Amino acid sequence: MQIKLFTIPVSDSGKTLEEMNRFLRGNKILEVQSELVSNKNGAFWCFCIRYIENTYSDSTPGKTKIDYKNTLDETTFKKFSTLREIRKTVATEQGVPAYAVFTDEELSELAKLDSISPQTMLSIKGIGEKKTEKYAKYFLTDTNENEKGGQSH
Repeated sequence: MQIKLFTIPVSDSGKTLEEMNRFLRGNKILEVQSELVSNKNGAFWCFCIRYIENTYSDSTPGKTKIDYKNTLDETTFKKFSTLREIRKTVATEQGVPAYAVFTDEELSELAKLDSISPQTMLSIKGIGEKKTEKYAKYFLTDTNENEKGGQSH
């Protein structure tokens, strides 16, 4: 794990922000902490980013993407698609890239499970205690509801 700091003045033209966004897209982000700092020199945002270098990039030329529709059976692919929708919602709410919640590879492994629990999540490569603690609740509730056919209680 590595750490990178970004300091972005509130009056930034967008150049430093774009640099940070490019960095976020090019690495697997583990955690982002931010703080608004104000002093006699002005106000600026300070971001502390914990990451694993170059494990993911949506702009890597020649990177082979896996077509999960071809690698998963129909039932598992439907579950995978549902998990991706949940991941998208969680990522938006948390303000993080979707792959920071779970990668497609991790979701495909989750989709193969008969039931998703914190214990079964921990059996998947790439999903540790922190991710389980932070995100499991979203996938347990929504997945169980979907498996019940969306029945209301």
